[in-house]
Amino acid sequence: MKHMVKIAQGIDPVPLLLEMARQPKLWNRHRMRKDADNSPHAQMDDIWLRFNVNLKKYEETGDFTGIHDEHESAFLPEWYALPSARPIVQGLMARVFGTRLGGILITKIPPGGRILPHTDGASWHARYYNTKVYVVLQGNPQCINRFGDEVVAMAPGEAWFFNNEVEHEVVNDGQEDRISLIVSMRCEK
Repeated sequence: MKHMVKIAQGIDPVPLLLEMARQPKLWNRHRMRKDADNSPHAQMDDIWLRFNVNLKKYEETGDFTGIHDEHESAFLPEWYALPSARPIVQGLMARVFGTRLGGILITKIPPGGRILPHTDGASWHARYYNTKVYVVLQGNPQCINRFGDEVVAMAPGEAWFFNNEVEHEVVNDGQEDRISLIVSMRCEK
């Protein structure tokens, strides 16, 4: 495969799934991706664990101009509410020899939902944090990730590096939610 590489399997998602199930109010507290005009992410829900240190300022003003420009990332309150994410993220940083940690979020695509085709390469965050990894926490064989001309049904417990500069999308034709932890890291080449 040209645009994605399975970098781990056997990750136990149950502790993190249980923490999320006990705290359903964590979903969609930060709605920028879901509510933006023409967003490819409108059909999914998310929990942001780490992002732009000035996120609160952008949310208070409603003006998100520049949010993806050069910035420091910071842990959000949701990170501390979901401590089972820590060993997964730390393990990924070690596995890929990450030098800086960027944005972290959890996405949930309901049955029949999708993330529309898009690329992430235009923003500073996507370019600077040059290693983006999906960790599938819950999924099904009918949930398909497409990267360019390649498709894969990612299984729970797997971690996949993918090239987010290539057009990608996710279609969930299964009967259960697809939930993934997405971790952005900087790796020196």
